Amino acid sequence: MTMPHHVLEILLTRVLAPGELRDAPRVLPLATNHATTRLMTSVRAETPGHAGHRLRQHLATRLPVDVITTHYPDVGGQVLLSLAFPPAVHATIRQAAQETRQRPELIVKLALYRALAQHASDEDDRLDRAVQQLLAGITAAHLLAAVGHALTRTPGAAPA
Repeated sequence: MTMPHHVLEILLTRVLAPGELRDAPRVLPLATNHATTRLMTSVRAETPGHAGHRLRQHLATRLPVDVITTHYPDVGGQVLLSLAFPPAVHATIRQAAQETRQRPELIVKLALYRALAQHASDEDDRLDRAVQQLLAGITAAHLLAAVGHALTRTPGAAPA
């Protein structure tokens, strides 16, 4: 049986120094973005989790890896999210897990869901305030026409 490759994205805590950028591909082939804060690679492993673990083992001492995530969702639509927490955060997560008798992974997952839900709610509120501010100066019909015009313009084309 052949072992599958998993495409992983790496988010770095800082921009790479030229020496780090030159030396890192000796361990694994890496593709970088322009700012060298995001990298992509392909890792052979049985599962995405094993691929993320293997990647962190290879790069943890060489690069300032903050987050590793699978680039493509699995069949259930999920992506792997591997975070590097400082020791104090690990201790807080372990304590919360013990107090609630939950697995540490579930504590992090629930906190992430709450944070994403709060972010979505904040964005909805911000958009609602912006629309209300626009409607204070123009009619709903004018706003709707302007939105339709903006959505139908060809991206990158000069404004008419």
